[in-house]
Amino acid sequence: MAEIWFYHLERQSLDEVLPILLERTLDRGWRAVVQSDSREHAEALDTLLWTYRDDAFLPHGTGRDGGAEDQPIFLTESDENPNGADVRFLVDGAALGETAGYQRVVYLFDGADATALEAARAAWREARSSDAEATYWRQTNSGKWEKQQ
Repeated sequence: MAEIWFYHLERQSLDEVLPILLERTLDRGWRAVVQSDSREHAEALDTLLWTYRDDAFLPHGTGRDGGAEDQPIFLTESDENPNGADVRFLVDGAALGETAGYQRVVYLFDGADATALEAARAAWREARSSDAEATYWRQTNSGKWEKQQ
């Protein structure tokens, strides 16, 4: 059964946090799929992953690129897993859905957005009712992520 990690974004934006988490995922030798709520946001994430740092990029693809099975990171607006990802990142309130087959599912949500906060609470209840190992992560004032009890 997948671990489900909830990241409460309060001090940094998704655009700042997601690339770092994806780097760590690749460092572990895992593949990732990132599910957003729309094609437009998946395209914005595509641009972000090419440009988030001047000295690096994150290798990735989208459905329009083809060869999904060769992509270490795949961006989508659906619940597909065409690259055999170990980790599923859910952004923009994407539904938790099926978690089987993943090592980890990471649900990122904006704590300043009331709609996102309510969607995260519903996803948390869903995860907890499924007996999944759900953990909640919050960023400290110094920027470090801490698991909350």
